[in-house]
Amino acid sequence: QEVSVEVLDHLEHLALVDFRDSEGVERLQKAIQFADQLHEVNTDGVEPMDLVLEDRWCLYLREDDVTEGNCTKELLENAREKVEEYFVAPPGNIPLPKLEERDTFLQSS
Repeated sequence: QEVSVEVLDHLEHLALVDFRDSEGVERLQKAIQFADQLHEVNTDGVEPMDLVLEDRWCLYLREDDVTEGNCTKELLENAREKVEEYFVAPPGNIPLPKLEERDTFLQSS
């Protein structure tokens, strides 16, 4: 199944994954083929579940014992950029090419 330039661009922004080379595009196409197998599953008469652990009435939670903490200052020293006491995250961790450049790449792969 072919993947359009627009879909690749959208997926890169959502997943922060680089699909600019033929290996990345091929990996994505294989993942789509694998997921398409779900369409073959007959779910007629199957009620949707609220939880994947629907047969367990009580979900057991462990005690949350805090053993360390109060290290905000030390953690923020690792930040490349911060505002007040918050890390500033980039919109993506990879430089994304312009849509016109993507079109050229996909035609050559």
